[in-house]
Amino acid sequence: MRLPYCLVPLKKNYASNNNTVQMLRVICLVLFQCLLLAGGNVCFKLAVTKIEKFQWGWTFFVGLLTNWWLLACGICLVTATVLWGYILKHFEFSIAYPLTAFAFIFGMLAGIFVFHETAPFTRWIGVGLIILGAFFIAK
Repeated sequence: MRLPYCLVPLKKNYASNNNTVQMLRVICLVLFQCLLLAGGNVCFKLAVTKIEKFQWGWTFFVGLLTNWWLLACGICLVTATVLWGYILKHFEFSIAYPLTAFAFIFGMLAGIFVFHETAPFTRWIGVGLIILGAFFIAK
């Protein structure tokens, strides 16, 4: 089985034009990992709203085991963790880790579009600063 192109690691001593390719790979992978993290947390919020008040009994535990939002949360977060391990193994930590700030942006967008929350102007300034910071890291 052949890995998708973005998952094939580059050697660290490639020419500078391949550094651009490596940077694009790490950005794409980290963005996908951030989407998985934000999606997992959205699913977790939806799951905990469905959980009844704790009580010792079958009803409570069956409710937990049949909470599909909780299952989706677990799948997203486990996949994000495995992907993060791959990213850490094949790319520079000093580039990959700061890019995880995009999870905050995805979380804010989920709050607005999924949970119908409002975002004041100051949060949008924060989003702009995160994007600007990612631009400087990728440069």
